[in-house]
Amino acid sequence: MSFVEILILRHLTRQPAHGYELRKRVENTTGFRLNNNSLYPALRRFEEAGAVTRTGQPQEGRPPRIVYTLTPVGREMLHDMIADLPQDQAGDDYEFMARLGQFGLLDPDERLAVIAAREAALDARLAHFAQMRTRAAGDRWAQAVTDELIRRDEAERGWLAGLRTLAAQP
Repeated sequence: MSFVEILILRHLTRQPAHGYELRKRVENTTGFRLNNNSLYPALRRFEEAGAVTRTGQPQEGRPPRIVYTLTPVGREMLHDMIADLPQDQAGDDYEFMARLGQFGLLDPDERLAVIAAREAALDARLAHFAQMRTRAAGDRWAQAVTDELIRRDEAERGWLAGLRTLAAQP
């Protein structure tokens, strides 16, 4: 599952929506441009999994508009997607932030597990950057980039430490 699917299901928790409306809601609240090639296949998969239902809403002089509604299975699926941050996705900023933005749906232990996964990904990335720094010795531009990448990840580690305190609260 990807952060796009989390965003789609999360917006359906608020109210049912047709595809265009759902796409616009995701774009307006996240700034992420959701295209139809991502949206409609995801909605089809969710329908097949029982996570959403679709109904035709009559429109005057036009074919019915398809409206998607989240089911209890969909709410459970959303929860599970937010609570799980696989190691191969933990280093992806969008994957982490999509989950972090939904922490209100998780209990403290689940939040802390997501943060721990992100911290492990940052540790691995910092180790990689340390190797890059060594290889960049003597190349001031490569070293400047590597130093900035390290600075950003170390700053995020500090930010995560503060989030960890908040995440532990019920």
